[in-house]
Amino acid sequence: MNAKEISPAVIKRLPRYYRYLGELLENEVVRISSKELSERMQVTASQIRQDLNNFGGFGQQGYGYNVQYLYTEIGKILGVNQTNNIIIIGAGNLGQALANYQDFEKRGFAIKAIFDVNPRLIGLTVRGVEIMDIETVGKFVKENDIRIAALTLPKQKAQKAAQELVDLGIKAFWNFASVDLHLPEDIVVENVHLSESLMTLSYRINSMNQQ
Repeated sequence: MNAKEISPAVIKRLPRYYRYLGELLENEVVRISSKELSERMQVTASQIRQDLNNFGGFGQQGYGYNVQYLYTEIGKILGVNQTNNIIIIGAGNLGQALANYQDFEKRGFAIKAIFDVNPRLIGLTVRGVEIMDIETVGKFVKENDIRIAALTLPKQKAQKAAQELVDLGIKAFWNFASVDLHLPEDIVVENVHLSESLMTLSYRINSMNQQ
């Protein structure tokens, strides 16, 4: 099945499956049924089977799922079985926090460099990752097979920076700027709007209080 036909909701759940299966492996669980997995994830067993059937199923009647096999196959679907090189644009608090997050390597993502315009930051390192002058980003992207950029810039600068990075060969953005990027259709953008997520949380709390 063509990946474009898969529901976005299913794609959103795949990383959760991967995370829970990883935890099962850490606890030396060899196999698990869809019912047991549903109880852990609070997703119905029927939903789990439907989601996985989009990619071939992976389960065996009367046996359930082999945890290692399913973890490996979902990793392949997500593309985390190969290394994806990333750069971070913006060496502020958020950019440095991302560079400090060690689990990226476990998921197949290698942060290669951070770029900024602030001369006081250039040359410093964050967990071994160097902060470099933004003027050198083009050469670095070309020489290090970079296809993904995380944007931790003020929203006023994000669009221009993203367009320039597209021109340099960047194919995907992890966008933390509070702005929707307008880029060619073949460019992948995953938006992470922290304020919107917080407001959603506020709405849910407010709704509970009014019941």
